[in-house]
Amino acid sequence: MTNTLPGTAATAAPTTETLPLGRALNAGLRKAMSDDPRVVLLGEDIATLGGVFRVTEGLKTEFGAKRVIDTPLAESGIIGACIGLAMRGFRPVAEIQFDGFIFPGFDQITSQLAKLTARHEGTMPFPVVIRVPYGGHIGAVEHHQESPEAYFAHTAGLRSVSPSTPHDAYWMIQEAIQSNDPIMFFEPKSRYWPKGPVDFTAPGAPLHASRVVRTGTEVTVLGHGAMVSVLLQAAEIAAEEGISIEVVDLRSLSPVDYGPILESVRKTGRLVIAQEAPQNASIASEIASTVAEKAFYSLEAPVLRVSGFDTPFPPAKLESVYLPDADRVLEAVDRALAY
Repeated sequence: MTNTLPGTAATAAPTTETLPLGRALNAGLRKAMSDDPRVVLLGEDIATLGGVFRVTEGLKTEFGAKRVIDTPLAESGIIGACIGLAMRGFRPVAEIQFDGFIFPGFDQITSQLAKLTARHEGTMPFPVVIRVPYGGHIGAVEHHQESPEAYFAHTAGLRSVSPSTPHDAYWMIQEAIQSNDPIMFFEPKSRYWPKGPVDFTAPGAPLHASRVVRTGTEVTVLGHGAMVSVLLQAAEIAAEEGISIEVVDLRSLSPVDYGPILESVRKTGRLVIAQEAPQNASIASEIASTVAEKAFYSLEAPVLRVSGFDTPFPPAKLESVYLPDADRVLEAVDRALAY
């Protein structure tokens, strides 16, 4: 029963709210669970504690322990349980506590989950979402700040996405859960706390669409997850120096939506790709190659990459040296403009 005076209407729910990305994910999960009783959540400490980053906080109280399940510390078991649940008609969502913890479940993901639909000749969908908090900028230790997304973008049978804003987080987690394909959902953990507007009435862009988030004319810069805020910062600094940068948010890592990327590159003639992951055999490498193939005659300079170094993630005190920042992005922009 609503608490309203006789003769007055109940207050309408807000259509837009300012939320941190972590709370937007919480709201998206809540909406998905309310809409579909087949959605269940599994992970280490996600029920009673609400997860290390509190993304699932309150969902066990609302939906019960049979739908928000604390699991043993066994990533292979978590993924295996999700596969079994999907076979029985559920839509499981697994949380991997930190990026570097995913590798005990790697075999289940890449050898089983990614291949089962093809193995059944398309007759059996496996709608499993695997949430992976990833990336640096939080001052943590080894295995807590890594960017393993290229392993999974490389694996046929998996889809991979990464939101950069609270609005995208709210909508993309719901769209991922609704998908009949297994989806790796990479959450930039350093963006869990900054707030942004969330429009509860419209998603803005499809799950696997890239999007221009700042228009410009001289150089295109492209990234995903936490790198998008770095690129926007770089574009602001460049604008003060009279340089016009266009920023593209990749959003979907596999499949990649090349339409907006190629359109932007054909306009600016230059592309800089930024990522936290090491450069060798990376998502940036694949995009650079494809752009060189499909927009070669529009390029005024080589496609340049700015990334983490090809080393294991360093101790927390060195993360600012390892991770790309606005200065490193702008140095690459200057090199591109010098051609």
